[in-house]
Amino acid sequence: MNGLTKRKQIKRFSVTYNNSTTTKGALANAGAFLLYKPWALLPLHSMLAHSLLNKAIQEALSKVYSISVNESEITLQKTRKEFEGDFTLVTFPYIKATKQSPEQVGDALGKFLTENNKNITKYNVVKGFLNLSLSNDFWLGFFNSESSVSNYGFKKEGTSGKTIMLEYSSPNTNKPLHLGHIRNNLLGYSVAEILKTQGHKVIKANLVNDRGVHICKSMLAWKKFGNGETPQSSGMKGDHLVGKYYVAFDKAYKKEIEELVSGGKTKEEAEKQAPLMLEVQEMLRKWEAGDKETIDLWKMMNGWVYDGFAKTYSTLGVNFDKMYYESNTYVLGKEIIQEGLAKKVFYKKDNGSVAIDLSAEGLDEKIVLRSDGTSVYITQDIGTAIERFKEFPQLNQLIYTVGNEQDYHFKVLFKILEKLGYNWAKECYHLSYGMVELPEGKMKSREGTVVDADDLLDEMFSTAEQTTKELGKVEGFSDEELKTLYHTIGSGALKYFMLKVDPKKKMLFDPKESIDFNGHTGPFIQYTYARIQSVLSKAGHIPAAADASVTLNELERELIKLIYEYPSVLEESAKAYNPSLIANYVYELTKSFNRFYHDYSILKEENEKVKQMRVMLAKQCSDIIKNGMKLLGIEVPNRM
Repeated sequence: MNGLTKRKQIKRFSVTYNNSTTTKGALANAGAFLLYKPWALLPLHSMLAHSLLNKAIQEALSKVYSISVNESEITLQKTRKEFEGDFTLVTFPYIKATKQSPEQVGDALGKFLTENNKNITKYNVVKGFLNLSLSNDFWLGFFNSESSVSNYGFKKEGTSGKTIMLEYSSPNTNKPLHLGHIRNNLLGYSVAEILKTQGHKVIKANLVNDRGVHICKSMLAWKKFGNGETPQSSGMKGDHLVGKYYVAFDKAYKKEIEELVSGGKTKEEAEKQAPLMLEVQEMLRKWEAGDKETIDLWKMMNGWVYDGFAKTYSTLGVNFDKMYYESNTYVLGKEIIQEGLAKKVFYKKDNGSVAIDLSAEGLDEKIVLRSDGTSVYITQDIGTAIERFKEFPQLNQLIYTVGNEQDYHFKVLFKILEKLGYNWAKECYHLSYGMVELPEGKMKSREGTVVDADDLLDEMFSTAEQTTKELGKVEGFSDEELKTLYHTIGSGALKYFMLKVDPKKKMLFDPKESIDFNGHTGPFIQYTYARIQSVLSKAGHIPAAADASVTLNELERELIKLIYEYPSVLEESAKAYNPSLIANYVYELTKSFNRFYHDYSILKEENEKVKQMRVMLAKQCSDIIKNGMKLLGIEVPNRM
């Protein structure tokens, strides 16, 4: 039988294969179809064990049942922890061809595999799921072959032939970075680093929103109420000082609105006619006209903000390869709109504005030029995207890291680019993420209720110091070393807490919960890494290979299996743009090592061959922990 037909449907934990259905209860007790951790839902790809098992299963199906299948028709996954086995074969696809029950198929294949392949030592069948155990020699052989690999799991940069630009941060220059920006920056930076592991060349880009009415609000408030205040005279970071005047404008503007409403104006009329709003609009017109006084004020205040941003970025540990500024790009797109009009992609409305009708694509009408000829935000985005592909002809993909409140905007943007005839439009991707909230609820910049990134980072460092001192982990450190340690622990706690959550999900950030040396946290992983470094320091020599006669115990085998999965985790994390897969994998590896460390001695092991293997195992676990955390932007200290 060639090209065995397989039909698979998953719905409410029900799976149908060729009209044979297994229920939720059956799956709950089955081998590996439903897996126990998010990162464990990963396919094994074309790695050693997967390749070996695929070929063995193909041979077994051919010899036992005279069935010929392709590798893609073999459903093979990791065995659930509560069952014995390393990998699990789903047998439901073969019941029609074999005219046997899933259990009978599993038993027949299991017997053939264990009798004819020295690498497969045991099997068991649970409701049609064939659980297979690989030999001690296989896992030890894999471990020895992996131990000498530098940057295990990483592909050399450039080998994929793919260049990706990933935009993140994109702050406004009227206020400091806040909690929401932290998630954006950490997510964008981490995804960029993860994409590099797959051999892609990545360009990290930042588009700074440095012009517009919102920027003029801070400028006007400073001009009216600032009395010449500067970062130097006030002792404030420049971005915080400018943000102070953004809040001051909003307070004064609201007061004017109240006065106008009390004088008989409607709220809508008051908002438009308030003197401050009229002055702001005039200031923006002067800026666009190149008025020297306005431009000089804009440059000065933006300079303050850039200095502040640079310090925050440095503390966060993020960087960029390419900086774009809206003041340079806001006119881009106008010519494109005119070209689109000629091609009838856009049309003019009765009021003179230019629009596109996307109702056929399930979207709405979108204005791309106002009636007075000025551009809207999407006009700039259209032009900027086109310019980026012109600037980097080798670019294969453009990724925007922006919160999910802009989902609709990017659907419209990509569809417009596609209708304009740009083939690369289908390679544009919106890395959408959920908003961050504190236990107190949402934040508002204009009302001054936003949690500034700098204030939150300072709180994290302070909490790390307090927690570390309470646990008595400060002996033997100099004051400078302790300061570095507190920063490492505090930033690690913040980053891990942010990145362990799937980006698509809204998250609640609790600073106190994030620093727990015994929880699902960055400090727990950092402490385990430091513990391993202490062991390795005492061990001295790291062996190049484990002796072939060593018999692995259950926990050693579990750790080696986790090491085996690392390249697959990296690949899936890159495909899904999801750092949480790596974060949760590293946590599972750390937990497993701690169980092993608790139950078995490394340096006091009497059998020298076992001792050397365990030293190697500790080294490999620590290397993966370090590399995995680095992809999240997190440092791991050698001492804690």
